[in-house]
Amino acid sequence: MCPSPLPEAAKIRQPLKVSAQICGEDLVFETSFGVFSPKEIDEGTRLLLNYLEVKPEYDCLDLGCGYGPIGIWMARKASGGKTLLLDKDFVAIEHAKQNIALNKTDNANAMLSNGFSALNDEKFDLIVSNIPAKVGNEMLYLFLYDAFHHLKPGGQFVVVTVNGLRHFCKRTFNEVFNNYKKVKQGKTYTVSSATKL
Repeated sequence: MCPSPLPEAAKIRQPLKVSAQICGEDLVFETSFGVFSPKEIDEGTRLLLNYLEVKPEYDCLDLGCGYGPIGIWMARKASGGKTLLLDKDFVAIEHAKQNIALNKTDNANAMLSNGFSALNDEKFDLIVSNIPAKVGNEMLYLFLYDAFHHLKPGGQFVVVTVNGLRHFCKRTFNEVFNNYKKVKQGKTYTVSSATKL
């Protein structure tokens, strides 16, 4: 006879709820252990959103969306455009879809995608990513080239990274976009941007 699951395990499996006031938007998220920062909105995301300009008509993309805080926030701000959330983790995408409905952001959609692989030739005004520190230089290059391809002329690619990647971002943004802007450097994270000229 199999032993019954420990009460602690059953408790850990329960969905988590995160309520957050982010830059003027009251949002609520359902998460679970196994996705990035399941118990609170992480410091990098908060820094990024504090310095992110989103116009109402923008079409936006959140690359590596997790359970959706950046993409859903952008969808609220860009109410006249469409926002797409992408992630390679199917659990994150399930949460993102639930959270889109939970926050009544009908102009947003979430899709399973390894980087930009699920896209055809869609174009965006703004592509944003909270890039994981251990993603690897090869994937970062792919993200940059694919972001450049999927931006409209004048569109922006904005990322938040750990400070240790800021010099890499400066070099590669200049290489791919021919421009780079350090938007804000905090104690742990840096927000960087490039524009498709």
